[in-house]
Amino acid sequence: MVMPRWIALLVLALAIAAAFAALGKWQLERAYRAAPTQQTAPTETVRPLTETVQPGSLLRTERVGQKVSVDGEFVPGDYLVITDRLNEGETGFWVAGHLVTEQGDALAVALGWTPSKQKADAVAQRLNDEQRASASVTGRALSAQFPELDEDAPFEITAMAPALFVNVWHEMAETDVYEIYVVSDTAPEGLETISSPPPAQKVEINWLNIFYAIEWVVFAGFAVFLWYRIVKDAWERDIEERELAQAATDAPNEKVN
Repeated sequence: MVMPRWIALLVLALAIAAAFAALGKWQLERAYRAAPTQQTAPTETVRPLTETVQPGSLLRTERVGQKVSVDGEFVPGDYLVITDRLNEGETGFWVAGHLVTEQGDALAVALGWTPSKQKADAVAQRLNDEQRASASVTGRALSAQFPELDEDAPFEITAMAPALFVNVWHEMAETDVYEIYVVSDTAPEGLETISSPPPAQKVEINWLNIFYAIEWVVFAGFAVFLWYRIVKDAWERDIEERELAQAATDAPNEKVN
């Protein structure tokens, strides 16, 4: 028999289950920390180079790809062409320079890209012929690459490797060298800007919040199950009382007969 109180208890159970489900959804949302966007990623806030890494030190993993700024002077005669450089999927050449920072340290800077070896050589030659001048560089700091030797082209440079550059750079006496390189945000005339997207951001998962979310779902199910058990027990008890009452009514009639 459907009673108003059972309907009211059902509404209450469903309301409690809905509240528990909402709490579970909230915990699940908190369990996944979405990757920052390109604009909000920590690496996209420009920081001074000296606050990011020191000369002779490796770039920490969380700082790979950090946007940095540095002031100094490019050394004429130290502009190099780096071969086998990809730019948005197309193979070409970089022109890299030797920047002496205001602190007197040596830093490799990738200045620009071109698909033409002839144009890269021409730009490097033009820059090498210019007078020494101060410069401000803003770009992305990346870990130095290992020197590579191509047996088919032993005189070509194929990696941004400061450990290799120091053998051909000038003014290196008692100079500390950064074990990184910076990809400049701007390119000199005749070159294209190097595509250097921010590092991929990982989605963090908080397993404790996932466990809490599962708990809230279980609680929601239990609220409905509890209503079911209460109604079922009451229904069975009502049937049992009816059967006992019917048996008590039938007993005198059997004696009379």
